[in-house]
Amino acid sequence: MWLAPEEVLVANALWVTERANPFFVLQRRRGHGKGGGLTGLLVGTLDVVLDSSARVAPYRILHQTQDLQVYWTVACGSSRKEITKHWEWLENNLLQTLSIFDNEEDITTFIKGKIHGIIAEENKNLQPQGDEDPGKFKEAELKMRKQFGMPEGEKLVNYYSCSYWKGRVPRQGWLYLTVNHMCFYSFLLGKEVSLVVQWVDVTRLEKNATLLFPESIRVDTRDQELFFSMFLNISETFKLMEQLANLAMRQLLDSEGFLEDKALLRPIRPHRNISALKRDLDARAKNECYRATFRLPRDERLDGHTGCTLWTPFNKLHIPGQMFISNNYICFASKEEDACHLIIPLREVTIVEKADSSSVLPSPLSISTKSKMTFLFANLKDRDFLVQRISDFLQKMPSKQPGSSIGERKASVVVTTPESPSAAQDVLEQPASPSSTLGGCRSICTQVPTASQGLLKLFQRNSSTEVLGAKGAKEKMKEESWNIHFFEYGRGMCMYRTARTRELVLKGIPEGLRGELWLLFSGAWNEMVTHPGYYAELVEKSTGKYSLATEEIERDLHRSMPEHPAFQNELGIAALRRVLTAYAFRNPTIGYCQAMNIVTSVLLLYGSEEEAFWLLVALCERMLPDYYNTRVVGALVDQGIFEELTRDFLPQLSEKMQDLGVISSISLSWFLTLFLSVMPFESAVIIVDCFFYEGIKVVLQVALAILDANMEQLLVCSDEGEAMTVLGRYLDNVVNKQSVSPPIPHLHALLTSGDDPPVEVDIFELLKVSYEKFSSLRANDIEQMRFKQRLKVIQSLEDTAKRSVVRAIPGDIGFSIEELEDLYMVFKAKHLASQYWGGSCTAAIRRDPSLPYLEQYRIDASQFQELFISLTPWACGSHTPVLAGRMFRLLDKNKDLLINFKEFVTGMSGMYHGDLTEKLKVLYKLHLPPALSPEEAESALEAARYFTEDSSSEEALPQEEQEEADNEDVREKRGEEKGTSPQDYRHYLRMWAQEKEAQKETIKDLPKMNQEQFIELCKTLYNMFSEDPMEQDLYHAIATVASLLLRIGEVGKKFSVRAGRKSRDIACSGDHGRTTAATVEVESPVPELHQDTAWEPQLSAAGDLQAKASGDTHLGKAPQESQVVGEGGSSEGQGSPSQLLSDDETKDDMSMSSYSVVSTGSLQCEDLTDDTVLVGGEVSSHVAAAHCEGTVDADWCISFEQILASILTESVLVNFFEKRVDIGLKIKDQKKVERQFSTSSDHEQSGVSG
Repeated sequence: MWLAPEEVLVANALWVTERANPFFVLQRRRGHGKGGGLTGLLVGTLDVVLDSSARVAPYRILHQTQDLQVYWTVACGSSRKEITKHWEWLENNLLQTLSIFDNEEDITTFIKGKIHGIIAEENKNLQPQGDEDPGKFKEAELKMRKQFGMPEGEKLVNYYSCSYWKGRVPRQGWLYLTVNHMCFYSFLLGKEVSLVVQWVDVTRLEKNATLLFPESIRVDTRDQELFFSMFLNISETFKLMEQLANLAMRQLLDSEGFLEDKALLRPIRPHRNISALKRDLDARAKNECYRATFRLPRDERLDGHTGCTLWTPFNKLHIPGQMFISNNYICFASKEEDACHLIIPLREVTIVEKADSSSVLPSPLSISTKSKMTFLFANLKDRDFLVQRISDFLQKMPSKQPGSSIGERKASVVVTTPESPSAAQDVLEQPASPSSTLGGCRSICTQVPTASQGLLKLFQRNSSTEVLGAKGAKEKMKEESWNIHFFEYGRGMCMYRTARTRELVLKGIPEGLRGELWLLFSGAWNEMVTHPGYYAELVEKSTGKYSLATEEIERDLHRSMPEHPAFQNELGIAALRRVLTAYAFRNPTIGYCQAMNIVTSVLLLYGSEEEAFWLLVALCERMLPDYYNTRVVGALVDQGIFEELTRDFLPQLSEKMQDLGVISSISLSWFLTLFLSVMPFESAVIIVDCFFYEGIKVVLQVALAILDANMEQLLVCSDEGEAMTVLGRYLDNVVNKQSVSPPIPHLHALLTSGDDPPVEVDIFELLKVSYEKFSSLRANDIEQMRFKQRLKVIQSLEDTAKRSVVRAIPGDIGFSIEELEDLYMVFKAKHLASQYWGGSCTAAIRRDPSLPYLEQYRIDASQFQELFISLTPWACGSHTPVLAGRMFRLLDKNKDLLINFKEFVTGMSGMYHGDLTEKLKVLYKLHLPPALSPEEAESALEAARYFTEDSSSEEALPQEEQEEADNEDVREKRGEEKGTSPQDYRHYLRMWAQEKEAQKETIKDLPKMNQEQFIELCKTLYNMFSEDPMEQDLYHAIATVASLLLRIGEVGKKFSVRAGRKSRDIACSGDHGRTTAATVEVESPVPELHQDTAWEPQLSAAGDLQAKASGDTHLGKAPQESQVVGEGGSSEGQGSPSQLLSDDETKDDMSMSSYSVVSTGSLQCEDLTDDTVLVGGEVSSHVAAAHCEGTVDADWCISFEQILASILTESVLVNFFEKRVDIGLKIKDQKKVERQFSTSSDHEQSGVSG
């Protein structure tokens, strides 16, 4: 590559000059190439340790000046070919021009300018639009690709200097982190270490320090443990590795690859050594953290953040913290965790004003909202820029928002909203808090019958305070406390959230405020007011639609809180149906999962349908990520965290729980339903209050507190059932004595065994204990633990999927379980490669995790070709890709241009397992349509058409059968058209039954092969034998067999023309006469057969034609007697009937001599007319005419039995096809190519470095 000219002071240190002219010198790095010796080893080591891009290019070209001993680098190359190309270009294009100059300085200036011009031209052509990666980084990326054989599509994210511990020896080198791989390269004193690990294979990633290793990063795969240490910045490296591994897990989970976020802002001056991808990943991590902290919608992107102070009127303080600005929100988080959080939606903002600075209040900024609240920020570093950004975002707010205008007042920029009727109307449409009436939102929902308030209000009994007595008074006090809080801290989205807010939540939210506060704390309110009418549209679209999700919803509707009066009638059930169906319609990836019904029914008690819907969205998509997908991955991840926390906080109980296997049983029901299914409703709802404010942390704390409270009893339990009984009794007696709702009988427990009455546990006491003992849990720690557990869970699920797929493969496939598992890993790697390198190719279609395991990974023709070439035992040199294409078409039964693992293994098994006949059958099929494409042999298309026209099995079928088949087709079509009715299942069951009952194909079911196809088969065999040790013997044998078969076909062709003429004559006669004539035609040669063997080849051809015309090309059809006559004749024509008919290989298919059957008259007349007579009779006259007018080649044909019989006469061919090949070795080689598992090389470089 051309380099920007840089001065070199010592031109010959560590370099050897190979070519020179008056202006340029071509040099080779010492130690590269032959005879490196000790110098070479030292130079190679220095290159790796000192050079920031891992290896110095081994060749370079310098510009030299004769007077001044100064050199300038102009090009470098990784190979002699590359550098020679540059050298020749310089000699051809510059030497003559340079000789004109008189002055050395002019020559140097000209050369430098020319080289800069070439580089600029190359960059213009090569660099993709918007590529910002700096030169040094590009160089490292190119070297990474070359070193590890990565394609163009593999992007480098960053690279770091570090040591890899091989045994107890550290190897200094470079760690390259790419989007899909982690690579390491080291070259020290002749020893080379090269590692490649796919992120999707990582099962564990930890940063730790041990006695053996200093602070290090540990990376585990299924095969090995790798340790890396001596990083300059280990935290940054580990954080990036975590992000990349997380993206890979996400890809395995829902097939989302890494997509560069185009909406992220681009820096004006990119950092020298940071790639665009690294910057995007950092921005993505900040966005996720920002959204999680303030519970914002998923499309919110952080624009920037700055340090500032916020004036808090409730305690008259300036609280230090950070201000965050995004396209729709201004947020504030105090440095102290609980001091204050604030969220100001820009849709609420009316004025943004710069106040005058003072020594007490430097750079103040006040923001006013529609709810008459004003927030005062100060100590802003770049206030003017900040105000400009806020103004820009306000301008971009949707047009239905009140129009903003920017005006100047003295020294302040003011963004105001003119008061107008339209503004007042908008305030109604987007109320400041859920307590406002949702007039605008609900007016849209009038067409659809939706519950416009919480079901609890409709079904509440004894609600007056007087009736409730002490409980009512307590509830009244709670409401009063919250009203005071609203007065001091604000109400709605712009409320100051402090430690005081948490205290009130822990004391229990009043029934009347629960829905409002759930919406605020979860962030669901933001999404609801920015999507007015969205829910109503979904309900309308999803009404009457049928899917698997709706069927499951219907099944579970009456199991959702059946004990509550709200769900004992159609009103509650209908509301629940609409919300769940609308969500399944919105998010088909999740659709519906068990436990969603229980949670949603509780949400409906405290909010309208629309509010319940948006709360469900917040739960499923943000607060409980991946909980409700088909494999409940999120719940399994948090179960893993729970086990880890049990080990940390309750070590004496942890081991016992593991032995009993209790944690996996309890945690899913506890976490998926937020305790609603295992605790009395009035108590569980208090946990839900805390969950919406604090997140999953509360659920984990309460779970730990429950185990802690029952520790003594659990330690003496002897089995899982006993432990579950202990916990079940405890949970059933967690009571809420302050509840104003009438108690709802809890159906969970029939666990009242024992004499002692159970002790009641107050829910508020349980919460208090959980905060006292386990409040050290932090949201950041939980996220860190989630990452670690996600690796384990997803890899465990992948292992389960692999075992399921392998079990689904039929037992007669021939491969061992280990071989099938290895093949599956290779197959899966190929599919994943299509996702991150495939671009727009067919197989890059996204994997649907809801499909059966067998269908989740599929590959296209080009990927199959790569696997076929590396795994096939039939290497055919340059012809192998052609054979791979044919095999793919043969396996792709449903013609969707993709094959699954079962189809792939079936193809591989056909080549590796089975006897000679089975292998030849596969090879034979590869040279017939559909495997043989029209492009490969033009006449193959004609043959296919010929067969299709002739094999009109409809005409061969009796009339009643045909009508029945037609009716069946109509019924199936009607079923498909319905598409929404449950009867669809019968169609699949029928298909499954047919698949199970599919009879094994016999060699007689195979269609005939025409001359063009036969020549293609011979060509394949010649290529297949080219690299075999017995090459000459095999060539001789196949030449003998091919010439014999060609002669058989030629002889048969002569007779087929005569038979065709006779068949046309027969076609013209009447029905009865036609039958008699045809019968005579077939039977008449039989007596002669025993007298004159010269008739045998002709009879063979007649039989072939009859077989062809009678539709024998249909696979699965009963073999035709007439065809077997031909086979018998042709076999005898080869001169070895007795040997052939007694051969073990073919006895099962050919043991009965066909002509003896006919001659002894054992065939009934009806059978004959069904099979042979149809040759002349039932085939339409234009087809018969087509036979006579066809080309000579179209009449030439040969059967599989004839090919098999001929090959059996050559022992060398039999030995070739019967020899066993070990697929294990080929799989190992393939894994190295695919980088499926980490591969490391550690070998001596004998006198060669680099």
